[in-house]
Amino acid sequence: MQRGGLGRDGRRSQGGSVAREALIVSCAVSAGVHGALTPEHLREEPAAGTGFLVSTVLLAVVCVALALWPVSRAAVVAAGGVLAGLVVAYAFAVTTGIPVLHPGPEPADELGLATKAIELVGLAAALHLTADGRRAGRLTRLQPKGSR
Repeated sequence: MQRGGLGRDGRRSQGGSVAREALIVSCAVSAGVHGALTPEHLREEPAAGTGFLVSTVLLAVVCVALALWPVSRAAVVAAGGVLAGLVVAYAFAVTTGIPVLHPGPEPADELGLATKAIELVGLAAALHLTADGRRAGRLTRLQPKGSR
């Protein structure tokens, strides 16, 4: 299997396609949740609201990038990085707080936990998609010389 879920014949492989769709849906859902919560956070804590706004924009950008360039490893890595950052940020937000953005810890809630679960699915999909393109450290079937 080649990068981005494409097989040697150039057709999309089923595993890559499902993982890519899961990644796009995860980013889109997360963008929707963060976008919906942005106004409330801007009113209560402008710094946290700005963080929500930036998260929404980043998630929207990676959704568009994944849709426009379906075999882009950079888009997959960017999406995985954004999702990982959001999961880590939430972990800090509910345990110790985040300096400047949200200094004190906030209680975990159902929407936050559900969103993090969706983001973890997207992160797993991104890891799967990036692993598909990596050959180093993996046993591969030997090909006769000149057969590629």
